This record gives sequence, structure tokens and C-alpha cells, in this order.
Amino acid sequence: MGCPEHTQDNTNWNHGRIPYWIPPEVQQLGAPISETELATKMIQIESKRFYLDVKQNRRGRFIKVAEISSDGRRSQIFLALSTAAEMRDYLSTFSDFYASLGSRNPENLPEDGKLKSEMMIKDNRRYYLDLKENTRGRFLRVSQTISRGGPRSQIAIPAQGMIEFRNALTDLLVEYGTDDGGFKGELPEGKHLRVDNKNFYFDIGQNNRGIYMRISEVKTNFRTAITVPEKSWVRFRDIFVNYCEKMKDGLEKVSGQETPPGTK
Repeated sequence: MGCPEHTQDNTNWNHGRIPYWIPPEVQQLGAPISETELATKMIQIESKRFYLDVKQNRRGRFIKVAEISSDGRRSQIFLALSTAAEMRDYLSTFSDFYASLGSRNPENLPEDGKLKSEMMIKDNRRYYLDLKENTRGRFLRVSQTISRGGPRSQIAIPAQGMIEFRNALTDLLVEYGTDDGGFKGELPEGKHLRVDNKNFYFDIGQNNRGIYMRISEVKTNFRTAITVPEKSWVRFRDIFVNYCEKMKDGLEKVSGQETPPGTK
């Protein structure tokens, strides 16, 4: 039984080889990024092959999941280790639900094809897990989207192979862990400052490189922003405070020179 619904453009695939992933923001800059493959697993489910690769680049570690169908179509998604752990747990839940279903009735399919759905969120990425059924069978579709309008990618796992897929994912997580190495607490809320006709926004975010502050300046038909890594906040603050003190001292000197003698 095959599993449909592939929307990813595969024109950039090299024949017989799955290329390294380059984050969209790096692709736009045209800058290369080196990756190291730490481990790989291949599982065969029906007519499909799935490659689970643990990779590492300067942003950290992640798992690339690539699906190759019998007709040569290729699809892939990318998971942070913590997201992979969350998906592993959902695979158990979906497998239990699948086992509780009765026999398929091709004459009585769900209207939208969905039997059960869940969603995962990681930074600016959303993952949709949908156990679906169509005339060809039941399968788990895992879709990855990027909030900034990046391409949608997805894989489809035959339902009876979810346990095998989960076990392969678990083996990799046991060896390489589930820690993304980021801040585990709740990030502070953003702040807003208005000065004359300008608005300044201070937003705290987090990615694979750590925590950062994005300072945005917004006015009519104009917007610009800088990103300050957390490790430089103290130095950034010290420089800012130093300028504040110098300006304060300068203003006090000017004010003192303008004050007539004998007045307070």
C-alpha cells in the first residue's frame, strides 16, 4: 500500500544521493554550511525506505528523516532532538490508537481522511501529525512548516510501520540524547518603547545557537532590527550605561556653566 500527498519539490535532489540540508536563512545568504553525519539508520516499510540521520552543524544536532518511495520520489523533514523525542512519544500514542481501530471499510472513509491528529511546535517550525485513511490504506502523515512562509515538507509512514519507525528513532535518541542545549525556563515577555514617531520593540528569542534579544526600530514605511546574543548582553549594557553616564556628566557641566553665580 502506498501513501500519497507529497508536495515537496524534488528538482534539486542529486541522483542516488540525499543532499545535506541548508537552513533557509543561510541559503538566502548564499553561504555554505558544513555538516557532519554522526549516525544513520535505514528501515524498510512496505515499498518505502526511510533514512534517519543524526547530523551536526554549527547550529547543533538534529535528525533528518528522508523518505524514498518505490517510484524514486524523495521527501524529508528535520527534527531537533527534543522534537524527535516528542514525535517518538506520539508514535506510541498513534500506534495504540491504530491498534484499536477495526478493519478498514473502503465504503465508509472519513470525510477529510483524518482519524487522529496532533501538533508539535519548535521555535518557528510547526509539525502536524495526521493519521489518515484513503482508498489505498492507513498512514501517518508528518508535515513540517515554517512560520515565515518557507516551503512545506512532509513524509508519510505506513500505519503498520509506526512501531518500527519509533524503535529506530528511539535507538538514535538513546545514543545521542534529547537535549537541544538551550534555555529550559520561560523566556521574558517582549517590551515596547515609543520615542517621538519611532517604536522600539525588544523581543527575546531562542534558536539552536542560544538565546538572543532582537531590537526592532519601526516607523512609517521603515523597519530595521539588530540581534544581540545573550552572552554579550552584559557588555552591551555596560557600554550603554557608560554612554548614559557620560552624557549625564556633560549635561551637568553645561548646566553648571549656565547657572549665574550665587544662585542655586
